[in-house]
Amino acid sequence: MKRAQFLDRHDAGRQLAEKLTAYQGENSIVFALPRGGVPLGVEVAKHLQVPLKLIITKKIGHPFNPEYAIGAISEHGKAIYNMSEIMQVDKEWLMNEEARLKNEIKRRRYKYNNKGFPESLEGKTAIIVDDGIATGYTMLAAIDDVKKQNPQKIVVAIPVVPESMAKKLEEEVHELITLERTRHYLGAVGAYYAKFNQLNDSDVIELLKNKYT
Repeated sequence: MKRAQFLDRHDAGRQLAEKLTAYQGENSIVFALPRGGVPLGVEVAKHLQVPLKLIITKKIGHPFNPEYAIGAISEHGKAIYNMSEIMQVDKEWLMNEEARLKNEIKRRRYKYNNKGFPESLEGKTAIIVDDGIATGYTMLAAIDDVKKQNPQKIVVAIPVVPESMAKKLEEEVHELITLERTRHYLGAVGAYYAKFNQLNDSDVIELLKNKYT
């Protein structure tokens, strides 16, 4: 199968938006995962003419190798873990790390000045957007957070997803929208983009400020 290639996150977002036209209208809300998911969320929300919100999650890295994800935590939901990994992790460290990441999530929410969930998602379709998936923990944490708001439907939209993770996501949500499902994942989200620069908080704030221009 020919692998997908995107010019940048905005290009990927526009391509995803074309596959989401059925969700135009007042009953849909786009939730982007910062930082990388925000450019895609902007394009999808603009195309569908629906509100854009942020759903903030943080990866929980291994204490001896922070880049290696052993789970993720969201703003309101419970932490999602690789259970075989956390059995070998110090419980006090884990508790402190969860608290630290919760504080970082609060900091980002305040800095982005972006309100979280509406009072209720009942009767709404929540479209969760990110720029890609590695372990999938941050997306699973986001889904858990959204489920607590009782939306009518949850849709996950991601440009490229490994086949094994696609099956897991389909068990958790009503619909998975992707541009490519692959059995031969390249191992890094950035490998599918011609331009994949790291975003900072200022980039997110600027994108939110100009999201419909």
